[in-house]
Amino acid sequence: MERPAWAPRSIDISVPSVSRIYDFYLGGSHNFEVDREAARRAMAHLPGLPKIMQANRAVMRRAVRYAVGTGIDQFLDIGSGIPTFGNVHEVAQEAHPGARVVYVDHDPVAVAHSNAVLAGNEDADVVAADLRKPQEILSSPQVERLIDLNRPVALLLVAILHFVEDADDPYGAVAQLRDALAPGSLLVLTHASYEGIPLPAERAEGAVDVYKDIRNPLIMRSRDEIARFFEGYDMVEPGLVPMPHWRPESAPEDEDPYAFSGFAGVGIAA
Repeated sequence: MERPAWAPRSIDISVPSVSRIYDFYLGGSHNFEVDREAARRAMAHLPGLPKIMQANRAVMRRAVRYAVGTGIDQFLDIGSGIPTFGNVHEVAQEAHPGARVVYVDHDPVAVAHSNAVLAGNEDADVVAADLRKPQEILSSPQVERLIDLNRPVALLLVAILHFVEDADDPYGAVAQLRDALAPGSLLVLTHASYEGIPLPAERAEGAVDVYKDIRNPLIMRSRDEIARFFEGYDMVEPGLVPMPHWRPESAPEDEDPYAFSGFAGVGIAA
């Protein structure tokens, strides 16, 4: 397999990557046949996966515009993936020129891509780090340069926590990040769940098994388990809801049924 110029030498391009699979679902071009093959296997069980990913991106964009509307001009996007059209920095900087954005991902492909996309953008940067190690993120030079933790920040955890197993203490990581943020900061979160998937859970489990096979377990949590991530936050209306119901810009009933597979919420740090 020929290595394209955008793929860092350090990565094994024969192994599927969650961020490249996500890129494929979104119609991007930064994925390999190994990623597309894994995506197609998952879609054989859960054909609406691209619709679910698109719903995640759409709610992220609405939440970024909401954050700008409340006066927030700095964004920390953890588990940001490969930047595709309509990413956080584009939405935020269009709504508020000068808004500052730091992306965080542990996938070298996502980091290499983000660096390429952000070249020349003084108000955006990327950190190679892992959500499970919040201190490394918070003390990184990129965060120290662009993010003032004494002022409100929008922390985005979009479609990332369902890749963190309970054994790795995702609740502890989210609490550490919360404790580092100024009052008035926002937590923007989306998370996969069997609740809302328009298929029997046994069938959807086939897609979950594909992620397990590529050593990236997909952890489906209940609404109550997802709500626990918001401890220490006051929920913004309409609360923790299926993605199309979070401050929709068009009628939720017009959405694809798969778009309701997962929850979205925004909380304000007290």
